[in-house]
Amino acid sequence: MKRPRILLADDHRMVAEGLRGLLEPDFELVGIVEDGRAMLDAVERLHPDVVVVDVSMPLLNGIEAVRQLKKTNKKIAVVFLTMHLDVTYAASAFEAGASGYVLKHAAPTELISAINSALKGRTYITPILAGQLLQYQKGKPRGTEGERVALTHRQREVLQLIAEGRTVKEVATILKISTRTVEFHKYTIMENFGLKSTADLVRFAIKNRI
Repeated sequence: MKRPRILLADDHRMVAEGLRGLLEPDFELVGIVEDGRAMLDAVERLHPDVVVVDVSMPLLNGIEAVRQLKKTNKKIAVVFLTMHLDVTYAASAFEAGASGYVLKHAAPTELISAINSALKGRTYITPILAGQLLQYQKGKPRGTEGERVALTHRQREVLQLIAEGRTVKEVATILKISTRTVEFHKYTIMENFGLKSTADLVRFAIKNRI
């Protein structure tokens, strides 16, 4: 019987290697990647059935990577495995198209359950957050995602890399665009949101979980 194919995206190599032993008895682990951009590339090459991804990753965070993934690969299931207990991260993960949200300190069987649920087209949320997420969604005013929506994919990529401390030249190299284009995106964001400096940009990125 063919085993489901799993791609793991986590920048903590020791965590990823530990998960290998957990997943391999039941699933085919087709690859391990360490950042969001590598995850998108690996999906195109390896065609997994499920992607298990962390929220916080370099170059492109997990939520934004999944948001981009779902635009072209709607059928691939995604399960977030993360340390973030904040319900707003869980809400953002499901808005991006996730099928599951599991905490890293949960029992290993929880991740297996989440993956199996995702393969069946179902949703899994770690029990400790389920009630909070329901209340959060009920009490969330319409339009609270305005700032996120107002940023293009490229702007979000540029903003995350700047928030990670990358120079304009480094951002241009990573994204394979010109430094002038990076500067354009940087100052467009600053102009649109009334930001005066790179420090303001970083604070804006942190506040909006980019």
